[in-house]
Amino acid sequence: MQAIVQIGKSQHIVKAGDELVVDYGNKVDKVLLAWDDKGLHENAKVTAKVMTDKLKGAKVRVAKFKAKSRYRKVIGFRPTLSRLKIESIKA
Repeated sequence: MQAIVQIGKSQHIVKAGDELVVDYGNKVDKVLLAWDDKGLHENAKVTAKVMTDKLKGAKVRVAKFKAKSRYRKVIGFRPTLSRLKIESIKA
């Protein structure tokens, strides 16, 4: 069985046993669609377990620049992420 779930602001296609890396603190908000060989299922339940609570993502660099004023500024940050494991999908 597979499902499309909404986690935070993004949507993922998942099946049982999948691991996802999502923004820190997010969980499965909504099950949008679930299906298997027999067809579509309404009111499906997806359970997920937090495997790793705080991960550090890749560094994101942000550059500011203003022309003709000798202004240049580069800052960076590493987002905090969580790893979720999809345990089961029940129709």
